[in-house]
Amino acid sequence: MSTMIISLPESLKAFVDDQVNERGYGTSSEYVRELIRRDQERLQLQDLLLTGAKSKPASVADEGYFNGLRKRVHSTARPSAKTGK
Repeated sequence: MSTMIISLPESLKAFVDDQVNERGYGTSSEYVRELIRRDQERLQLQDLLLTGAKSKPASVADEGYFNGLRKRVHSTARPSAKTGK
């Protein structure tokens, strides 16, 4: 693992320290890593949404489409542990 040293104004350092204490992180590094992971996920989602917005529709999402989707889900669903179905 690499080390990165960052400088923060006292107000941001205090905020990070508060978040670490209040949200159960072991260290400020864990908190920052979590923020970076979330930002990566946000960027990936943004890319997927933009790609989808630029693509041509594959089919009309009407009632028939959703009924077919439900049938596919029900036919591939595993039996429920509670009901045994």
